[in-house]
Amino acid sequence: MTAKSAAAAARATVYGYPRQGPNRELKKAIEGYWKGRVTADALQATAAELRRNNRQRLADAGVHEVPTGDFSYYDHVLDTTVMVGAIPERHRSAVEADATDGYFAMARGTQDVGPLEMTKWFDTNYHYLVPELGPDTVFTADSGKQVGELKEALAQGLTARPVLVGPVTYLLLAKPAPGVPADFEPLTLLDRLLPVYAEVLADLRAAGAEWVQLDEPGLVQDRTPAELNAAERAYRNLGALTDRPKLLVASYFDRLGDALPILAQAPVEGLALDFTDAAAANLDALAAVGGLPGKRLVAGVVNGRNIWINDLQKSLSTLGTLLGLADRVDVAASCSLLHVPLDASAEKDVDPQILRWLAFAQQKTAEVVTLAKGLAQGTDAITGELAANRAGLASRTSSPITRDPAVRSRAEAVMDADARRSQPYAERTAAQRAHLRLPLLPTTTIGSFPQTGELRTARADLRAGRIDTAGYEERIKAEIQEVISFQEKTGLDVLVHGEPERNDMVQYFAEQLTGCLATQHGWVQSYGTRYVRPPILAGDISRPEPMTVRWTSYVQSLSDRPVKGMLTGPVTMLAWSFVRDDQPLGDTARQVALALRDEVNDLEAAGTSVIQVDEPALRETLPLRAADRDAYLAWATEAFRLSTSGVRPDTQIHTHMCYAEFGDIVQAIDDLDADVISLEAARSHMQVARELAAHGYPREAGPGVYDIHSPRVPSADEAADLLRTGLKAIPAERLWVNPDCGLKTRAWPETRASLENLVAAARTVRSELPAS
Repeated sequence: MTAKSAAAAARATVYGYPRQGPNRELKKAIEGYWKGRVTADALQATAAELRRNNRQRLADAGVHEVPTGDFSYYDHVLDTTVMVGAIPERHRSAVEADATDGYFAMARGTQDVGPLEMTKWFDTNYHYLVPELGPDTVFTADSGKQVGELKEALAQGLTARPVLVGPVTYLLLAKPAPGVPADFEPLTLLDRLLPVYAEVLADLRAAGAEWVQLDEPGLVQDRTPAELNAAERAYRNLGALTDRPKLLVASYFDRLGDALPILAQAPVEGLALDFTDAAAANLDALAAVGGLPGKRLVAGVVNGRNIWINDLQKSLSTLGTLLGLADRVDVAASCSLLHVPLDASAEKDVDPQILRWLAFAQQKTAEVVTLAKGLAQGTDAITGELAANRAGLASRTSSPITRDPAVRSRAEAVMDADARRSQPYAERTAAQRAHLRLPLLPTTTIGSFPQTGELRTARADLRAGRIDTAGYEERIKAEIQEVISFQEKTGLDVLVHGEPERNDMVQYFAEQLTGCLATQHGWVQSYGTRYVRPPILAGDISRPEPMTVRWTSYVQSLSDRPVKGMLTGPVTMLAWSFVRDDQPLGDTARQVALALRDEVNDLEAAGTSVIQVDEPALRETLPLRAADRDAYLAWATEAFRLSTSGVRPDTQIHTHMCYAEFGDIVQAIDDLDADVISLEAARSHMQVARELAAHGYPREAGPGVYDIHSPRVPSADEAADLLRTGLKAIPAERLWVNPDCGLKTRAWPETRASLENLVAAARTVRSELPAS
C-alpha cells in the first residue's frame, strides 16, 4: 500500500476508557454490593450499562474500532489472572463457591484469607493486583468475560477489538507465590501459558473478533536477552496459530528499544506504538528497522496520561512521517484513557482561559478522531479544529498564569547547602531521642484516620452554604478530639490528628498553592473503588500563607505526646497531579519544594517536633529505563531535602512510601536523609525490611504490620510475628511500629481493632527484647 492509500485508510481508535461512569456509578454499585445493599444482578446490570454507554460514546465521537475487555470491576491484571485460571490456592474455594465474591476476595482479602499483593502499574498511579505463580501453577482458559463483552459490542452494531494483557507482560508482572523460592522466575511458565492464550484467542475469533490487541508494556523496560527471547518465542508461537484473529501487539509508556525489531519481525498483523514524550524515540527506531511493511501501525500520538491539549499540527507531522513505514496507519491515544478524567466540559468552576488548555478522555477522543480525519482527508477537512488548537496553545504560552518572576528567581538562587541538614544523622538522632523520649519500638500511624460519612456531609454542607465556616470547624474539632482521645487510650506513642479537614493528601495542598487548581469531577481510578481527583499544576508554584500550622497547633494543645505535622512531599505532589508539560519536571519540583520548606519551617516554629513529609510516589515516578533514572533521582531527592533541611537537629523528619517495589531505589531512600521512613510491608511479608538491611540503611524505619487496603483485622499475634520478622533485619532501636498506609478509606470499627492489636503486638515484642 502506498503512503497515500495508507493515509486514506486511517482510522481512529483508543485502547481503553475510564470505567467509573460520569458520576462514579461503578464505585457506588460495587461498594453497595460489598455492604449488602446492592444485589449481584444489580451490580452486573450497572456494569453492563456503563460498558454500553462507553462504547456508544466512543462510536458517536467517531471512533471506528472500540475496545472491549478494558472494563473491570477492580483491576484488569486481576481479570487476566481469572482468564488464565491462575487462582491462588487460598482463594480457590471462595472462587468456586461464588465467582464474584471470590474475585473480590483476591482483591481485598477476607478476615481469614489475605489478598493478592498490590503495586503500581509501571510509572502510573494506578495499582494492579500482582499475580502469584509457582512451578506447580496450572493455567486453564476462562474467556467468558472477554467473549461476553465482545458480544455486547457486536450486538450494538460496532466494530470492536478485544484488549488483553499480553502473556509476556503478565508473567513479568507476576511474583513467586507464598512458599515458592524467591528466585523462581514466572517467565519460565511461558510455554505453559501460551496454549491458554491460544484457546482464548480462538474463542474470541469464534465470537466474531477480527482483531485482538495484546498489551505488552513490560517490553518498554530494560529487558535481558532471555526475556527478549521469550517475547520472540511468544509471538512466533501465537502468530503461527491458524485459529486466531489478527493480532495487534501494543506497547506504551516509553520506547521499545531492543524489543522493537523483535515485534516488528514477529508474524503478527500489527503493532501499536507510543510516540509521545520519551517514547517519541520509537519513530526513528521504527524507521531504522525498516518500518512495518505489510502491517498495521496504530500510532499513539495523543498523550493518554496528561490533560493538556494536543499539538495537532505536530502530531500530524509525526503521522505523515509514519505513513511511509506501514501498510496502514491508524491514530490512537498513547495508552488507555483510564489514566485521565472523563470530561473537561463538566468543570464549570475552572477559569475559562485554563479550560481551553485541557483535554480529558472525551476531549482526547475527539483529538484522535480529528487527527485521523486530517490524515485521511487532508488538513483542509479540519481547518477549524486546527485554528482553535493553535489559539489554545498560544493562549497557554503567553498567559501570565504560567510564569511568576519571583518564584523563578527564588528557585534559581537555591544553593547546594540549602538541601542539606545542618548536622549528620548520628548527631541528630541523639538530639531527637533526648527531646522526644520515645520507647523502643515506638508506635504511630501514617496520618489519616477514617473519613466518615459525617465528615463528608460536613464538607458538602459547607460548600452548599448549609453551615458556615465556624460551624464546619466545630465539627472538625470534635472529630480531632475523638481521634486524639482514641490514640491516647490505645497507647500510641506519636499521634496524628487524623486529617479530617483534608479531602485528599495532594488536593488539599494544591488548593492552597498558587499555580494549582482543583477539579470538581476529574476523578481517576487509583485502585479498585478508590478514585482521586488529581490537581492540575498549571503555573509557577508558591505558598501564599501557612496551610497546616493552625490545625497542627490546635491538635498539639490537646495532648502531651508528640503530634506529627503532616505534609505531602514535592515528588508526590507532581506524581499525583497533572503536571505542566512546558518545563522540566525538576524545575516544577523545586518550586513545590520551596513552598513546602516554608511550611515545614513554620510548623517547627509553632512547636511541632515531628514532621512527616510523605513521598509515596518516589518509586512510581522512577523512569522505566535505567538510563533515565539517575537524572530523575537527583532532582527528586534534592527536592525532598530542600523541603526538609531548614529545621533544627532535634526536629525529627519522617517520610512515608507505600505500594511499590522499593528494592531498586534503596539508595535514593537513603539519599532523602529522613530520620524515619515508614513503608508498606504487610502484604510482602517484610520484604522491604530485608532490602533496607541488605543496603545497610542507617536510619530508623517502620515497615508496616497492618495492611490497610484490606477490610480484615490482623490479630495481635499476626502483627507481632511480622514485627519479629522486621527485627531480624532492623535493630530494635531503629524500628518503628505502624500500619502500611493512611486509614482514610477504612471504617472505624476495623481501625480501632487493628490499631489496638498493633499496640498490643508492639508491647509483646518489646517485652521480649533483652534488657539494656
